[in-house]
Amino acid sequence: MQPRFNFAKAAPDAYKAVAALEQYVQSSGLERRFIHLIKLRASQINGCAYCVDMHVKEARHDGLSEQWINLMCVWRESPVYDARERALLGWVDSVTNIAKTGAPDADYETLKAHFSEEEMTKITVAIGAINIWNRLAVGFRSQHPIDAVTKAA
Repeated sequence: MQPRFNFAKAAPDAYKAVAALEQYVQSSGLERRFIHLIKLRASQINGCAYCVDMHVKEARHDGLSEQWINLMCVWRESPVYDARERALLGWVDSVTNIAKTGAPDADYETLKAHFSEEEMTKITVAIGAINIWNRLAVGFRSQHPIDAVTKAA
């Protein structure tokens, strides 16, 4: 896979607009673990290697466990996530796949049981923001860096 072009250089104003939305998400008051969960899960759904690589590294840096990070792609089958995280994961799945899901009432009601209307709005904006980044990175084939290779023992 080859990069198509650098979208940040091609349209700096568009990049700045998305970056401003990202800045809002980062300063919105949402818990860091929830922001990591939103970014990583949506990026997995969207098949964005660039963003999955970045958000796994950021989650590790912020002290989230390897198990918490690694099992996110199969969150429904793992008890590692608490009730709030599970409600949020269901909403990320629904909103990221909105054309298929229509954001069903069951997922909304589960989210509503754990978050205020203000939090739900901020969460949904955060989901929208990572979906924009994913579409840019996948659409224009952004390449994640390759880490130094380590040999298995």
